[in-house]
Amino acid sequence: MPMRHLRDLRVGAQGLGCLPTTAFYGRPDPARSIATIRAALDLGVTMLDTADVQGLGAGEQLLARALAGRRGEAVIASKFGMVRSAQGAFEGLCGEPGYVRAACERSLLRLGVDHIDLYYQHWIDPDVPVEETAGAVAELVREGKVRYFGLSEPSAATLRRADVVLPVTAVESEWSLWSRDIEAEVVPTCRELGIGIVAYAPLGRGFLTGAIRGTGDLAEDDFRRGQPRFSAESLAQNASLPNRLRPIAERLGLSLAQLALAWLHHRGGDVVPIPGTGDPVHLAENVAAATVGLDAADLAAVEEAAAVPVKGERYAPALLAMTGN
Repeated sequence: MPMRHLRDLRVGAQGLGCLPTTAFYGRPDPARSIATIRAALDLGVTMLDTADVQGLGAGEQLLARALAGRRGEAVIASKFGMVRSAQGAFEGLCGEPGYVRAACERSLLRLGVDHIDLYYQHWIDPDVPVEETAGAVAELVREGKVRYFGLSEPSAATLRRADVVLPVTAVESEWSLWSRDIEAEVVPTCRELGIGIVAYAPLGRGFLTGAIRGTGDLAEDDFRRGQPRFSAESLAQNASLPNRLRPIAERLGLSLAQLALAWLHHRGGDVVPIPGTGDPVHLAENVAAATVGLDAADLAAVEEAAAVPVKGERYAPALLAMTGN
């Protein structure tokens, strides 16, 4: 696995998004999920990305089990600030300093560690100045409970404000061949300030693999069923994207997933995609993309194939309103 830097944090060029190991994408098998995380370490993946909101803490607990005896091999990234009820309903965002400290203490306990390597604000609370939230994380850094600070889905302006208080190591935002909003302002701002970029959902939540052709391919309790981009109508129209990419992938001897990930790897040496999976076979396929070479003609062909309108927002309105603050 090649290595990359997120500002001062050195990580493998591709991480593992741990969301599918516990929640939101059906009901994963814990034993298989643990095996996948351990296989990721074996393959040279270092950054393991979770959040306290995943499975109401179950994601962090499962990661702790997977890392038993192997903590030194992993860069643990977790998040705070997205509030859910005991029943799992989303209740909003919180960046209050007291909440930040309490959330960190709970995450440390669930993870079974004395520090979190990269601690993100999980979307920005519009009612609390980001400077106050960053200040709270700065206290945790001084105490050794957090090593590095990150922001998830910030606007460029918010990113600048936070970075003044505490250097932002990484921005984690959705970025893929069908989600490119951050390219206009956030990516240039990150590069101006020297901040790394972590691309979540780099496979379009599975759509770019070509495996999702209709809602029947999703489990009944899969959260994608409630997102506009995965409605039956949207999927039917959006099918042209993987169909247009498939001939390029076949010519290069790649899967669609590998092509989509390789495209992201070529967006810059400061980009670390974190495709999520709970399947060791898919994991190995994804990791192989970190060393795929694409020349200028290949990249131009991908850009041309991807130049099609995408139908549907990436989140339902209530969730979408929480992003980009």
